[in-house]
Amino acid sequence: MTSAPREAEARVGPVGALLSRLLFLAICLPGPVLLVAAVTLDPPRSSTDFWGLLVGGVLATAIGVGFGVFGWRVVGRSRRDSRQLAATGVAATAEILAVANHLAGENPELELRLRISGPGFATFEADTIRATDPALVPGAALAAVVDPADRLFAII
Repeated sequence: MTSAPREAEARVGPVGALLSRLLFLAICLPGPVLLVAAVTLDPPRSSTDFWGLLVGGVLATAIGVGFGVFGWRVVGRSRRDSRQLAATGVAATAEILAVANHLAGENPELELRLRISGPGFATFEADTIRATDPALVPGAALAAVVDPADRLFAII
């Protein structure tokens, strides 16, 4: 059975990936640093300092490491999707079937229903979200790349 269509994550180049991973590593570090400071505080000036650093370290570690690992994985998935499409992707056409306003965040966006077709795979429909553009109307054709094996696609 064929997998459900999935849009490739936003493309991140090697320099962007390196900088993003360094940022996510920096997000992970403050919590463990606070924990080490709490444990190595010599001598404890007061129990308030120790418990404050300990609780702060535990919370910062849980939150920071959670965000850091999530971000690291998003960057990895983006790079993997880009490599997969570059290696096995075929040129395709994405016809816009329907356009609707997408209300999420500060910037106006459009939700597009697409029919994606090309050589080497069965035509399929998928949804994507794009920045508002007057050219995005039903019937318009967009260039796309599709991996026929698992229907991973990117609008280019």
